[in-house]
Amino acid sequence: MAACVVVTLPLELVVGARVWREPARLLRSVGPVLIAFATWDAFAIERAHWSFSARYTTGWEIPLHLPVEEIIFFAVIPVCALLTFEAVDRLVGTR
Repeated sequence: MAACVVVTLPLELVVGARVWREPARLLRSVGPVLIAFATWDAFAIERAHWSFSARYTTGWEIPLHLPVEEIIFFAVIPVCALLTFEAVDRLVGTR
């Protein structure tokens, strides 16, 4: 996840992706995704359909037994995708 951020964060500054400059829009985009997938994971964990290895997680959990890494993943990856999309759109000018 760190590599994803390191690669895409400069797109905000160099290309002018404008993702971080519009926090309300960013929250409206990432918030529903984070909530939907966190809920899905919580149900899967509760029903024992899904689990996380203690070897690859910190052991820190938020309510509903979700590892903090999972929540970070559901926030970071969509932001990186938005940065990439906005940068490509800005460079190609499709809108």
